[in-house]
Amino acid sequence: MREQIIAVTVLGHDRPGIVADVTGALADLHGNLEDSTMTLLRGHFAMVLLVHTGASAVAVEAALRPLCAGGSLVINARVLGDPALSEAGGPPYALRVHGADRPGIVATITAVVARHGANIVDLSTRLVDGLYVLTAELQLAKGASVVGLEAELKGAADELGVEVHLSPIDDDLL
Repeated sequence: MREQIIAVTVLGHDRPGIVADVTGALADLHGNLEDSTMTLLRGHFAMVLLVHTGASAVAVEAALRPLCAGGSLVINARVLGDPALSEAGGPPYALRVHGADRPGIVATITAVVARHGANIVDLSTRLVDGLYVLTAELQLAKGASVVGLEAELKGAADELGVEVHLSPIDDDLL
């Protein structure tokens, strides 16, 4: 079978050793991890990783199936096609939003970002004691107006009752 990129998702109850178990099974298939993200969401483990391998998605799921015994984890694998070409290509920016929790913060802020043609390349949110925090890395479209994006973000933030900060990311830090 030809080499391909397979996306693997892992969700379930957290416990020590999940990352070691999953990556060990993938290494046994001679899979090379290319990109991954792992986090805890309110005590639940969530991981997405891309593995370059000659194994099929069915073989990857079969190798990971023993980790799902007892129902504490759900693991899926799927072959990814060629990546879509991005319209972005402008400078990277960091976005931070924080304030009292309420419905619609993520939907409103990400709609503004989309209207300005920026691509969200990373996003995380946390709720702690009623304070909602959203952090994101954006890739602006070439020629996009940072001033226009920032103005619309501030207007949306005022309506939501939250604070918003948009700042360039130094390329040397990436």
